[in-house]
Amino acid sequence: MLGSFIMKSRELVKVLIAREGITAQKLADMLCNKTDKHYTAQTIRNKIYLSSFRYDEIVTITELLGYTINIDKN
Repeated sequence: MLGSFIMKSRELVKVLIAREGITAQKLADMLCNKTDKHYTAQTIRNKIYLSSFRYDEIVTITELLGYTINIDKN
């Protein structure tokens, strides 16, 4: 997807929102609508700073932004 290297969740989310030109607030709104959970821009910024996204959140974010996660065996 974004190259064949390992990246932390913080880097992945930062790259995706930069590529899509959206803000933390827009991502929070999208996640709220999709998951019925409460997200704020500050929550997203904290998760980016701490690299504390759960795998299911990463999957949801990538799907919302039109990406997929591929895991290939070497």
